[in-house]
Amino acid sequence: MAAAAAPSPRPFPGSGLAKGLAVTLRTMMKKNVTARYPDVQPDLPPRSRGVIGLFEENCTVCMLCARECPDWCVYIDSHKETVPPAAPGGRERSRNVLDRFAIDFSLCMYCGICIEVCPFDALFWSPEFEYAETDIRDLTHERDKLRDWMWTVPEPPALDAGAEEPKELAAARKTADKLAAQQAAEAQAARDQAAEAEAEAAVAAAAAAEQAARERHTAEAQRAAREQRTAGAQPPAESGEPAPGSDEPAPENSEPLPESSEPAPENSQPAPENSEQDPKSRTPKTAPQSGQTPEPGTRTPETGAPETGTAETGTAETGTPEVGAPETGTPETGAPETGAGETGKGKAHHPSPGQAPPSGEGQQ
Repeated sequence: MAAAAAPSPRPFPGSGLAKGLAVTLRTMMKKNVTARYPDVQPDLPPRSRGVIGLFEENCTVCMLCARECPDWCVYIDSHKETVPPAAPGGRERSRNVLDRFAIDFSLCMYCGICIEVCPFDALFWSPEFEYAETDIRDLTHERDKLRDWMWTVPEPPALDAGAEEPKELAAARKTADKLAAQQAAEAQAARDQAAEAEAEAAVAAAAAAEQAARERHTAEAQRAAREQRTAGAQPPAESGEPAPGSDEPAPENSEPLPESSEPAPENSQPAPENSEQDPKSRTPKTAPQSGQTPEPGTRTPETGAPETGTAETGTAETGTPEVGAPETGTPETGAPETGAGETGKGKAHHPSPGQAPPSGEGQQ
C-alpha cells in the first residue's frame, strides 16, 4: 500500500491579510487611471459595437436582416410602387419603398448578423453607446434615430495597396467620369458656338465698315463731281463782280453790261449807204428806205417762208422793244435794222448774196 502523502504545512495565521496589504502598498503611490466620464469621453476602438446605424438610401427592403435576426428584433414595413420606363417603349418596373425600419435594442444581443447578411451595405456598427432610457419601451428606435447614428460611423480602414477597388466605388466613379465628360463636351460646344458667334459678328462689323467706307467714298466722289460741274458752268468773273464762292460784294459803281442798250426812237434814220459789210453777210449793203415794204410773196433766204412784217430767221434781236423800236447791232452783220415793229413797216429785206433785189426797190 502506498504511503500516504504528507500533509501540507498550515499557513501562517494572518498571511493572507499581509499579501493584500502588500498589494495595497504597491499601488497606493501610483497615478490614478480612472476615466472622468461623462466630462471626458472614452477613447473607444474603431470596431466597437455600440449601436446599429441605418443608411436608408441603400436599403432595398429585401428583408434578409429581419429573417436572419435570432431575436426577431428588426421590424420592417414597405409598399410597392410602379416606376415608369426609362426609355420610350420600355417596360414598367415595380420597386419596394421603405415605410418603417425599427430595432428593439431591449432584445438585441449585438451579434451583428443583420449587418453581415445585408447585401447592399445599409447597416453599420456605430461606437455610439449613450442611448440609455428610463423606460424599456423607449429602447425601440425608428429609422430617423438610426439615420442620425449613421453619421457617427467611422470611416472603414483603408484597403491594401494591391486590393481591388470595390464595385460600388467603381460604378460611382464611372458614372461621375461619364457625367464630367458630358459636361465638358457641353461646355466645349458652348465655347465653340460663342466663338462662331463672335466671328460672325466680326465679319458683319467688317462688312458694315467696308460698306460705310464705300458709301462715304461714293458721296465724296459725287460731291467732287458736282463741284466740278458747278465750277465749269460758272462764267468767268468780270471786273467788278465777285468770283464764285467769294463773299465779297460787287462794287456799287460797276458799269452796266453793254447788252442793256436803250431803245432808239421810231423815226431813226437808216444806216449810211456806203457802210461796208461783210460779203458773207445775209443782209444787203443798202437797207430799204423807211416806209417801203417788200413785195408780197417774197421769201426769206434761209427758210423760204413769206415775210409778214417781222424777221423770223436770219437775225437775232437783242434788247429791242415790241413796238416800233429799231434794232441796232445784229449779231451776224452788225448792220442796224430800222423800223422793226409788229406792223412790219420799214422791215429790211435780206436777200442772199448774189440775188437781185425785188422789183420796185432800187439799189442806191
